[in-house]
Amino acid sequence: MKFIDAELISQAVAGLCVKANTCVGADIHAALAAARGRESSALAVMVLDTIIENAGAAMREGLPICQDTGMAVVFVTIGHNVHICGDIDEAINEGVRRGYRTGYCRNSVVRDPIRRENTGDNTPAVIHYGFAPGAELRITVAPKGFGSENMSGVRMLSPSDGLAGAEDFIVETVRAAGPNPCPPIIVCVGIGGTMEKAALLSKQALLREVGGPPHPDPFWADAEARLLARINETGIGPAGFGGVTTALGVHIIAYPTHIAGLPVAVNIGCHATRHQTAVL
Repeated sequence: MKFIDAELISQAVAGLCVKANTCVGADIHAALAAARGRESSALAVMVLDTIIENAGAAMREGLPICQDTGMAVVFVTIGHNVHICGDIDEAINEGVRRGYRTGYCRNSVVRDPIRRENTGDNTPAVIHYGFAPGAELRITVAPKGFGSENMSGVRMLSPSDGLAGAEDFIVETVRAAGPNPCPPIIVCVGIGGTMEKAALLSKQALLREVGGPPHPDPFWADAEARLLARINETGIGPAGFGGVTTALGVHIIAYPTHIAGLPVAVNIGCHATRHQTAVL
């Protein structure tokens, strides 16, 4: 059995909050550079150059990539042979408090969705727990800005709508979003389960490597490629100024569902989709 003190979790989460908000992943850097090479529009190239320059400056200076440093979404996988010494929920939220303070990150969380009083420290985080064999505690912090989050959606389709109906809904969601989620975007999709399961799958799909290995199921790999082509044909382009790069990638996670249902959730990530992971 591996014992992990709650204070170590707070320290890890604080560091992840800072790193995630100041460092764009190498996969997104590479995808942005490749997109720049494909663009023929001078305005699209200028926008991509500005995005790339901004990401580099944020990393060099240790300052947030974007003024919207998001709501902290935390994915935690607890090994079966791990024992947490203390309150893990409080440890994670304490880490968010420290990280957002030391990283000069904006506090964007309100205590009540209607009365709108700011909590002042960007807590509480949204925490998702999972379990796995072994003696590791894996923590991923994925700050989610609401320029992109607000453009996401869920639709309960009929099984008769099939893949074509699901793809139409996904493209429709991107078209409706337009420039609001700060394209080029990452379009992440959860299909199956129930309403809330599909939404969670779509958020988890944001953690996949952009430009990484294709979906292991050729059926879904084909769907991802087809959707990426359709989305980039919309002409929305970088920052909504037109071009051939509206999305850097499409990621799908499918899950079993009820015979009467076809839940589809779309979670959109902006060009500064952020996540960092630590293993204790």
